Formats: sequence, structure tokens, C-alpha cells
Amino acid sequence: MQGELGERLAPPPRRRAAPGGAAAGTAAPAAARRARRRPATGEPPVVRWLLVGLALAFLGLFLLVPLAVVFGQAFGKGAAAYAQALGQRETRAALRLTLTVALLVVPLNTAFGVAAAWALARFEFPGKSILTSLIDLPFAVSPVIAGLVFVLLFGARGLFGPWLDAHGIKIVFALPGIFLATAFVTVPFVARELLPTLRAAGTDAEEAALLLGASGAQTLWRVTLPEVRWGLLYGVLLCTARAVGEFGAVSVVSGKIRGQTNTLPLHVENLYNEYQFAAAFAAASLLTLMALATLVLRQVMRSRDGRRAAAALSAAGAPGEQP
Repeated sequence: MQGELGERLAPPPRRRAAPGGAAAGTAAPAAARRARRRPATGEPPVVRWLLVGLALAFLGLFLLVPLAVVFGQAFGKGAAAYAQALGQRETRAALRLTLTVALLVVPLNTAFGVAAAWALARFEFPGKSILTSLIDLPFAVSPVIAGLVFVLLFGARGLFGPWLDAHGIKIVFALPGIFLATAFVTVPFVARELLPTLRAAGTDAEEAALLLGASGAQTLWRVTLPEVRWGLLYGVLLCTARAVGEFGAVSVVSGKIRGQTNTLPLHVENLYNEYQFAAAFAAASLLTLMALATLVLRQVMRSRDGRRAAAALSAAGAPGEQP
């Protein structure tokens, strides 16, 4: 009896301490906390800062430095010389021709891009893959080759040249040739911007509109286009930028006739080859300003679209939130 009572009152046996004592017990939670605080990439800060620095250096060398050179050379002889260079008759004619071609090409390619993207995203038909490849063709063909094709088709010794000459129609070395060359190289932009947007939007809203009695045109104007308006605007901006700055195809079909078929990029080349550097950079600054305006507009639209999407998501999630 006494032996059993002694066993019950005896203190419990001591557990042998793990190697390292209490430090080993706190090391594991600390390591777990550090692992939780570590970024998902797992890269140390030095590597991240190095990558950011390399990206900024690349942008500064290939983007900011050329921009600074263009405007520095343009205003190198003062604002009066800059204004005088822009006021030259040939510069104004080149600017007017460039804007005229852009105003003709962009609406045409916008209409084609909307129709092609809608057809590819909504319907199945024979030759669908061929149409997709044809839309991407200007990306694969050199602009110079495209201009040469138009010369071989509509030039004086081209396939249709004799017939055009007999009827007094001039395409190459005139505005129609510049229009055709610019339209060809800018075909893909609107369609390529709209196609993924239409596919992501789905067909639920369009089917609902058709069930409610809307016609195809009403569905396009009141349902489809408002839903993909930002993608459409991106495509129009990219198409405009390419139309204004196109050089290769236009240089082949224009003939570079001063004051008549010289667009602004061709005029910049002519001035630079004649050692009129201040005038050349002044004209180039106009192209640079157009490109910067396009980038700013696109960024503003992206930011506005992001804010609208965030507001829509927050509004959709608000009713389900618990107090």
C-alpha cells in the first residue's frame, strides 16, 4: 500500500532537453515568419533593384535620350528659328498631306477592323483562318516590299499602268498611292485590338438584346461597341500613330516630290540629307509630339478603364459584404 502511494506521489520524470535549448524552440517560428514575409518571387532585394535599374537605364538610353536630342536640336538655334522652320511652305505642305492621309485611312481601317473582329469573334465560316492570316499579313511583309507591290501594280509599266494612263488616272506618285500604301500597313491594328476584347466580353448581352427584339445594327451600336469601346479607341490610336509616322511604303510610292507627295517623315529625311539639321529636327519634333500625345491618350484611357473596372467590382461585391 505504501509502495503504491509512493509511486503516485513521486514527481514525473524529466524530459531531456533538445539540443540548443530554448533557442531551438524559437528558431522554427521565426523562420516561418520570415518565410511568410518573403515576397512571392523569392528574389533578394539586391536582384530586384538591379533589374529595375537595368530597365530604367534601357528606357533612358533608348527613349529619353533620343527625345532630348530631338527637342534640343530643334530649339538649338532658338525659338524664332524653330518657328521659321515650321512655317516653311514645304513643311506645311508635308504636314497637311500627312494629316489628310491619316484622316482618310483611319476611318476606313476602323470600319474594316470592327467588321473583321466581329465576324471572327462571333461567327464560324469557311476561310476564317485565312482571314486571320490576311489581317496579320502587314506585320509579316516589309513596308518597302508592300510599296513595291503597288508600284508593280499601278505604276506606268505595271500591270494596270497602261489602262490607268489611258484613262488619265494617276495612283503611284500621287495621293491615291500614298493612301493605299498607308492603308495596307495600318490594317491590323484596330482588328487586333478588338478581337481579344470581343472574345473576352462574350455573347450574353448581345443574345439578350436580340431576344428583346433588337436588330443586328442596334445590337452592334448599342450593346457591342459600348462594351468594347476602350479596345476600339486603343486600336484607333495605334492606327493613327502608324499612319502619321509611316515611312517605308510611302517612300516607294510617293516619288518624294517636294510640296506635293512628301509626307512629314519623308520631308524630315530630305532636310537632313541637305544638312538643314535645325529644320529637320523641328519637323521631327512635330512627329514626336504626335507620338507622345498618342501615348498620353492611351495611358489616360487605360487608367480610366481600370478605375471603371475597379468601381464595378467594388459595386458588385458591396451587397455581399458582411458588416
